Amino acid sequence: MTDIEQLGYSTSDRVVVVHVDDLGMAPSANEGGVQALDGAATCGSVMAPCPAFEQIAQVARERPELDLGVHLTLNAEYEHYRWGPIAKLVPGLVSPDGGMWRTTAETVEHASAPEVDRELRAQIDRALEAGIDVTHLDSHMGTVFNPKFAQVYVSLARDYRLPAFIPRLAGEALRRADLPSNLELYVSLIERAENSGFPIFDHFNSDSLQFPPGTGADHNRARVDGFGAGISYLITHCARGGKELESIAPDWRQRDEERQIYSDGTMERHFADSGVKTLGMRPLRELVRARL
Repeated sequence: MTDIEQLGYSTSDRVVVVHVDDLGMAPSANEGGVQALDGAATCGSVMAPCPAFEQIAQVARERPELDLGVHLTLNAEYEHYRWGPIAKLVPGLVSPDGGMWRTTAETVEHASAPEVDRELRAQIDRALEAGIDVTHLDSHMGTVFNPKFAQVYVSLARDYRLPAFIPRLAGEALRRADLPSNLELYVSLIERAENSGFPIFDHFNSDSLQFPPGTGADHNRARVDGFGAGISYLITHCARGGKELESIAPDWRQRDEERQIYSDGTMERHFADSGVKTLGMRPLRELVRARL
């Protein structure tokens, strides 16, 4: 049986994991993310190095039904809102101002795979020790997907027995995803992960926030409509608008608009009207652990 059949669906079903990124980044991200999780979103992931991590960890302890993973973080992208690594002895992950590098390219240039492994294990351990029932792993800004670090990502999923966001990509799709080198290595890692029992997502859409303010509903409905049969992964960045978020993120309007449409019934109605089924990551964790 295929993954989708083992989860109780038909191979012709469109099943979507509706994911909220960046929980723990700031209180506004926590508030808006939890609102979305009470609406159309099915799961989210927390950023363990960030200033509001303890706040979202407390929410997770009080609401164990929330489906939360670890948003593996190797960058602090904002100019004036910074955070650094958790682990010690990871100098390649530290920029001159003491925070993580702002871009993926800088992290790839300066950090080694052993440093990345050390830091990401510290992040997962911090989440577990804080009482979060970690359901999965994914990547902030996609940095850990770089071929330099991709093996670390797969190893973490195996060692912690957690499903990870791993999309099914072939050569041309990998080039569009900014993975121009070592394509064969990446494809091989995907195949090995699947053969080891890890589910691979048939489709994904990371085009969150790339819309003019006021058009978020149409943009997100179109993202959903683009998915074919199989299991898909839909990335959102829902956060509560206001002075705090505005002071951090240039795209704060889009983050707040995503919060609105994923919490006020707009996207729930679209899923229902389109015949799209939604899924969290906890059932995938059960599938992985049964196989391992």
